[in-house]
Amino acid sequence: MERTDAPAASTEPADLTPNLIAFIESDVALHDEPIEGATDLLLTGLVDSLGVVVIVDWLEHECAVTIDPADVILDHFQTVDQMVAFVDTLTPR
Repeated sequence: MERTDAPAASTEPADLTPNLIAFIESDVALHDEPIEGATDLLLTGLVDSLGVVVIVDWLEHECAVTIDPADVILDHFQTVDQMVAFVDTLTPR
């Protein structure tokens, strides 16, 4: 799967959310369905476990963070809103 070249995302939630949604819709989603911040990506089947790995890689690259494999849990990756909130905890203030 090729990564879509996109401008580096800001780690600000307002900027990260639309960029992450666009990435998931174009490169990760398993079927064509609109995604919002609160869309349950796993329950709807939009994203599978391999998709989560791709999203983690994208977040690390775009947000300049390191995500510990132990932190790749449902509470952090079920929705875009959860991902953005989680990445915000990894971003230095």
